[in-house]
Amino acid sequence: MSRFFFNDRQQMVNDAIEGVIISSRFHNLARLDTDPAIRVVVRKDWNKSKVAIISGGGSGHEPAHAGFVGKGMLTAAVCGDLFASPSVDAVLNAIVAVTGDRGCLLIVKNYTGDRLNFGLAAEKAKKHGLRVEMVIVGDDISLPDNKQPRGIAGTVLVHKIAGFAAEQGKSLSDVRDIAQSACDSIASIGVAMQTCNLPDQNEEEGRIKGGHVELGLGIHGEPGASTVASQNSQQTVATLVKHLRKKTGTDTRLAVLVNNLGGVSSLEMAILTKELAHSELKEQIDYLIGPAPLVTALDMKGFSLSTIVLNDQFIKALQADVETAGWQTMVKLHAMPMQKHSIIRKGMQVKSSENATVKALVASITKTLIEQEKALNALDAKVGDGDTGSTFAQGARDIAQLNDDGKLPLNDPAVLLELIGERLATVMGGSSGVLMSIFFTAAGQKVAKKQKIADALLFGLEQMKRYGGADLGDRTLIDALQPALEALKDSDLNAAVKAAQDGAEATAQMQKANAGRSSYVNSDNLKGVKDPGAVAIAAVFAGLK
Repeated sequence: MSRFFFNDRQQMVNDAIEGVIISSRFHNLARLDTDPAIRVVVRKDWNKSKVAIISGGGSGHEPAHAGFVGKGMLTAAVCGDLFASPSVDAVLNAIVAVTGDRGCLLIVKNYTGDRLNFGLAAEKAKKHGLRVEMVIVGDDISLPDNKQPRGIAGTVLVHKIAGFAAEQGKSLSDVRDIAQSACDSIASIGVAMQTCNLPDQNEEEGRIKGGHVELGLGIHGEPGASTVASQNSQQTVATLVKHLRKKTGTDTRLAVLVNNLGGVSSLEMAILTKELAHSELKEQIDYLIGPAPLVTALDMKGFSLSTIVLNDQFIKALQADVETAGWQTMVKLHAMPMQKHSIIRKGMQVKSSENATVKALVASITKTLIEQEKALNALDAKVGDGDTGSTFAQGARDIAQLNDDGKLPLNDPAVLLELIGERLATVMGGSSGVLMSIFFTAAGQKVAKKQKIADALLFGLEQMKRYGGADLGDRTLIDALQPALEALKDSDLNAAVKAAQDGAEATAQMQKANAGRSSYVNSDNLKGVKDPGAVAIAAVFAGLK
């Protein structure tokens, strides 16, 4: 089954080109009006007074290549089918359309199809009397013994540097030499935990196993150089940096392009950028470009790092403004600033005390919730956003740490309940943290007034229901909590544990949720699925035994 939004497989590239052109904020792009099989995006403000810069290749790498057409970068981009080199005729038509007396430079990624098609087109263009030069980018260092290294994300840096040189009015030979110098100064390496999917094709089963990443994956999904048994962000970045330092040396000044291969969330890209800024490469990095998708591989769950050894000429070129949709402004790498601020929340001043029985209960409950984190997240993913386990575990870890450090008032139940309420409001996210905070805080206030624990907890429940808006039967954690507390008051702990379990089980048969996040979910998705909050409450009571 396809994982793509598209109308017609044969029209995907044409439709994408139209989308790129009509959404350009500079309104400076056009498609050559020629044979429909020839897909060339050009600058419509181009007057042939300077050296033209042309690049291209297979589609599926967006924003490369059409996203880099514009003043200061490419003059034209030749778009092939998905992961397929454009034809000789397409490249030739691009050359003829944009090349004037100053000539043109072709920037080609080092793949056989691209080299052959662009190369033959260049020779044919020369027969038309046009001046054409070509540089080949081979920045991939994942296979160090490869005599023909692939051209990957570092190609964009060549586009930028050559485009700047051309914009300055330099000669074709000078632009070519500058571009070649850039090629010689760039090193790239990528990693992915999932390969890309092609329209109308099934994902390759078992290619990259869970908990692993593949180093050196090609931008067309080609197998990588090796597999690393980790998805830890720090370790992954450290692995890439190790390879890059071997290539660039340890005393060079660098700019680093952080490239999203298409399927990594912005959150993860920010984390990876942070890891880069704290890696062994940090003392060498002067500038960052990205994190952003620049040369993608459709929806590949991976990223790449490209370094360029800097000189004054490259810095000036990379800093220059351009009129393109895809380029990311280069920024100076700097440490995260911290702004002083006096916290407005005042924590409770409590005196710790010991009670072995209570300490053991707290330890058992928190341990249970922490152990249930993944299971609760998986359950919540069916009816919510998959974070119930993490939310409860976060609160449990905080209380467990205080318990281990001997900082809880274990022999003062009123203060203990209120302190737990305060801490949960601070460390637990979402509505669950607030609700549980209300529950414990209200219960603690009643215990302070000499009310029995069971009655105080029921009062906390009523306050939770009052502010949260949910009630028994609404398919929330209350469906486990209320019967458990009522059983605790009228009977004993064993009855409370069973009541909580029965309440959680009952939520699986409730066809409609009237409150909480499940209320936003289609009832068909709720069938047979227990409410994760109710399951968490059942786990808490089980931990009391």
